[in-house]
Order: sequence, then structure tokens, then C-alpha cells
Amino acid sequence: MKIQPRPTRGAPIKVPFRLLLWLGLLIASIMTAAADDQPRSGRPVVSIIIDDMGNHARQGDAAISLPGALTFAFLPHTPHARRLAERAYNEGKEIMLHLPMDSHEQGKLGPGALRLHMTEAKFKQTLEQAISSVPHLSGLNNHMGSLLTRHPGAMGWLMEVLGEENLYFIDSRTSKETVAQQLAQEYGIPNTRRNVFLDNVRDPEAIRGQFRRLLTMARKQGSAVGIGHPYPETLAVLSSELARMEASDIRLITASDMIAFQRRNPPWQEPSSPSPKVAKNSKR
Repeated sequence: MKIQPRPTRGAPIKVPFRLLLWLGLLIASIMTAAADDQPRSGRPVVSIIIDDMGNHARQGDAAISLPGALTFAFLPHTPHARRLAERAYNEGKEIMLHLPMDSHEQGKLGPGALRLHMTEAKFKQTLEQAISSVPHLSGLNNHMGSLLTRHPGAMGWLMEVLGEENLYFIDSRTSKETVAQQLAQEYGIPNTRRNVFLDNVRDPEAIRGQFRRLLTMARKQGSAVGIGHPYPETLAVLSSELARMEASDIRLITASDMIAFQRRNPPWQEPSSPSPKVAKNSKR
């Protein structure tokens, strides 16, 4: 009986191609599943924007006293905007313009509002004056705007000015029909979007629930943006929750840092359009 010689050490072992292909697909699927369960780069991050700043001195000062890298969005031409923005900037916070825009409800928007019927010249003049009314701006988001943010022409004019002023844009998403972020991308404007409204219901437990929803979303997709207001209920919840978050797995970063982070680590965009109830309460 003829005995076959044993292969020498280091000799290659032939593996069927189908087995190699199957093993490769299996390993790829395992790695993809693991990546879906983990943020793609380090700790998950959140940004929290406090809207409607500038009208009330006491609430504004209380908001700025909150710890961490919060971002404050000021309404244009409001009585306390300049002083509060200067204080926030000096304390290392980031400053945005919270720009009023036409909404379906046609409610009172306040000074500096952009209207659908404006000519291009009037639109851009109003926008430039609003930008000049708040110091140290890094970016802009919409106040209300469920009507105007649906119109590509108006949003194109907006993005042209933001490009000239070197400002970023955050879509507050007060309407599921918004095209604002899409136009920002087309015009090359740094941008992101709101994921969670923290205080549509001004109840501490409801706000706390929305805050935890924001953190859950950040853990799932790597990053998330929340928007709140300088309500006493919101400030009380944030005061306690931000202190806890410092020892957690999630980092609080400014809006501009969030845009840079998401450029490196694009989040999975789950639908964040307001439900009919939320839209009613989200300052359209």
C-alpha cells in the first residue's frame, strides 16, 4: 500500500473557492452588524441649542449659566441680545442667529423676519440687518418657518448670504416639507438638522423624557441635535441632566463642532419630522 507523503511545514493548503467566498461574506456581515450597534468614531456626541434668546434678561442669564458647550440662538433686534451674546461668548459658548421666517399659521414673527412675498433685494437686506444685530455669530437656524423653508428660491437666497458671511445653517425642521438643509448642501454651506425638540410640552418629566430620547438617539447613530428654550422648566431639567452627562459616555459639543463631527461620521438619518401634535407645538 502506497503511503502519500505528508505535506512539508508551511506548504499551502488548498481551500475551495466557494468556502472562501462564504467565509468572507460571513465575516463582512458580522463586522457590519457590529458597526451598526456602535458609534463610528469614539464617544457619541450631542449638541443642545437654546432658542429664543434675547427677549428676557433673567431667563437668558440663567440659560448662559448652565454648564457645558451649549449653543445659544438669539432672535434678531431683541432688547437683550447684544449683552447676553457678549456674555455667552466671553464664557466660551457658541452664538447663533435664530431667524424668524414665514409660517403657515401667519403668527407674529417679530423684527427681522423673512417673508415669502419679499423681493430678493429686500430679503437679503433684512437678513444682513438681522445678522448685524447679534455679535459673534457662527451660524443660523430658523425660528418658525414652516412656510418659507419649503421654498427653494427663498432658501437659495438665504444660502447665498450665509456663504458670503461664512455662517453655518441648522434646519430646525418645523415642517416635514422643508428643503432648507437640502439647499444648504447644494450651496456648500456647512449644515446639520434638529433631531429632538426638548420642550414642546413644558412639563419637567416630559422634558426629561425628551432629553433621554436625545441621548438614546446619539448612542444609536453616533450624534444627535436637540433644541430647547430658556423656559424655567427646561433650565431646571438641563441643570441636573447636564451634570449627570459629564460622567456618562456622551460628550456635549457646540453646533459647529457637531457639523464637523458629522462630516467625518455621517449619522444614519432616521425620520425626525414632527408628528401633527409636535408640529402644532414646535413654533412653526
